[in-house]
Amino acid sequence: MNNQSSAKDRNDCYMWFREAAEHGNAYAQFNLALLLKKGAGVERDDASAFLWMRLAALQGLAFAQNHLGAMYYNGRGVERDDVEAAAWFRRGADQGDPSAQQNLGQMYRRGRGVPRSDEQALAWFHRAADQAVAGAQTLLGEAYAHGLGTPRNYPLALAWFRKAALLGDSTAQLNLGLMYKRGQGVPQCDAQALSWFRQAAALGDAAAQRQVGVAYAEGRGVAADQLRAYAWLSRAAAQDDPDAQFNLGIMLANGQGVDKDDARAIGWYKRAAEAGHALAQYNLGGMYAHGRGVPRDPLRALEWYRLAAEQGASNAQFNVGVIYANGHGVAKDEQRAVAWYRTAAEQGDASAQNNLGVMYANGQGVAQDDAQAVRWYRRAAEQGHALAQYNLGGMYSSGRGVPRDPLQSYMWISLAADAGDETACTNRKLIASGMTPAQLGCAQDLARQWHAAHRA
Repeated sequence: MNNQSSAKDRNDCYMWFREAAEHGNAYAQFNLALLLKKGAGVERDDASAFLWMRLAALQGLAFAQNHLGAMYYNGRGVERDDVEAAAWFRRGADQGDPSAQQNLGQMYRRGRGVPRSDEQALAWFHRAADQAVAGAQTLLGEAYAHGLGTPRNYPLALAWFRKAALLGDSTAQLNLGLMYKRGQGVPQCDAQALSWFRQAAALGDAAAQRQVGVAYAEGRGVAADQLRAYAWLSRAAAQDDPDAQFNLGIMLANGQGVDKDDARAIGWYKRAAEAGHALAQYNLGGMYAHGRGVPRDPLRALEWYRLAAEQGASNAQFNVGVIYANGHGVAKDEQRAVAWYRTAAEQGDASAQNNLGVMYANGQGVAQDDAQAVRWYRRAAEQGHALAQYNLGGMYSSGRGVPRDPLQSYMWISLAADAGDETACTNRKLIASGMTPAQLGCAQDLARQWHAAHRA
């Protein structure tokens, strides 16, 4: 009975608005358009909603102009048109409608329908924020936090985020938490960060739920609790947060606070990977490469590694290089291996730098070049890569690409031995046996100096 009465009331409401709208009442036209957009008391009809909204907007109703801009922006009831959207947002904004001002600012920030301008965006966000629009205040905070249209200013970012957060804006609460977590504009404080994350998480913000989960996992601002971490990450993952899905995959793969379950780990990695999460793509590639939770499949491993590599993940680029260098599941292709090693090496990946050095030393996939081999070995060795240190020591021992130097040879091989390389341990003794006590003392001093410099 109540449902029938409610439906009749909605239909009556529609009829009243319709009659007034047909007589030219702008407010009735606006409300009729809203009913048609929502399908309240009448079948949803975006095309008719657009026509009535346009009539109201043409009569100068600022909030109708804002809604009409949104219909052009989203292509509801009309073909999508960013230029028209921006024009209608501007008409509403010029009349002081705060939602139109915020939307026009977004158009400038994104360069849609207007030339991209962070300065113009900032000006419109300010006008809306001064009318206590929480979303605009949050956008202002982001502008000051990232230096968009203005010099970076953490105190101002913090102030605007706080205003919006106190109005209940979950994005602002999340950003406040991040500023406390990072110590941006405020003393670093995990407890304060967690407090703001909790408030945003309670409002359903997936990123905040993930941050609460990470706080429990790492014991930041609260006692570590892996079960609670898993529960919060699960909430965020259910909302398709790729980072949360990736973290759940890690917890399941490692048995972190939950029973180890490779099959379920793969499920979460795959959801995140399909959303474009590079680290999840890399980890999923690893599961296929090693046959964890799935049958071993080098081709599937290569597919996922390549997707991560194409996003710039250096560890994935290195693995693609290894696959081509060794012909794992694909035809061996040393030139491709060199290309992927180089891409990763130029990003600073020490393993790729070492392997690229090997390719130059052996003339595999590239013209043989000892000087280039030494260059790449050295870059990896300076990062503490034990195999590269051993290889660089070998180049000094044989005088390949560098003048023969037993002191440098001993130093680098000794460093590799200190890092646990068993072959280096054996060779260090052999090299030492051919040195004078003075030479050995100097070489050992060089190794100690390297350790001291890199500990600092």
